[in-house]
Amino acid sequence: MEDRTALPDAVRASAARFAASVSALTEAEARGPSALPGWSRAHVVTHVARSADVYTWLLVLARTGVEPGPRADGATLERLLHEGARRDVPALAADLRASLDRLLDEVSAMPAERWSVLVSALAGWKHPAWYTLHRARRELEVHHTDLALGHTPAAWPAGFVAAALAETAAALAERGFPVGRFEAVDLGRSWTVAPAGPTAAGPTAAGPGHALLAWLAGRGPAPDAGLPVPPPWPQPPVPGWG
Repeated sequence: MEDRTALPDAVRASAARFAASVSALTEAEARGPSALPGWSRAHVVTHVARSADVYTWLLVLARTGVEPGPRADGATLERLLHEGARRDVPALAADLRASLDRLLDEVSAMPAERWSVLVSALAGWKHPAWYTLHRARRELEVHHTDLALGHTPAAWPAGFVAAALAETAAALAERGFPVGRFEAVDLGRSWTVAPAGPTAAGPTAAGPGHALLAWLAGRGPAPDAGLPVPPPWPQPPVPGWG
């Protein structure tokens, strides 16, 4: 897993880039289709804002030990998504910036000893509070690409790519994904997915790290013909916590 001390600054940088792209949207671009089926760019922006609210809720819980009000469930988040996507660009951008500011303020307020407190994802699996920052950066970087405004996977930071590939390799190994290794040729890194030997479960998937991650995340083609279709991404981390 990546260096946790670098995560706050990494999230701030990702948030600044995403917010800048949103502020530059025209109304026509906001209504236009994103790279996600059935979602406009306004849907993507609203989703990221509401996700940041969820991460803020988890960090407040970790810091104080008390739930900061009711937690939004899946149905509530779905309703807020479709309501929020109807807003004009100034409202979308202001809401996004306010949501990201609340998240970053909470990151700054977190005492060092509280980062290890376990919290629960909406799907039920547990993780330490610090892992919320990894989730937030993943949300910002990948959905920035989903805006289809030029932030391609090649723009993803190398540290994010390496951390996400390491985590994904471990999760897929647990699930028996039929690939032997991932090799990020530009990063000089590789990850074992299936053990080597006569019963190895599959081939090596090699290419630039961002291209490998884009394939695994459903944001790009497979680096080679004949590779299997990855399962829905991201998967819960393995071995997990708690």
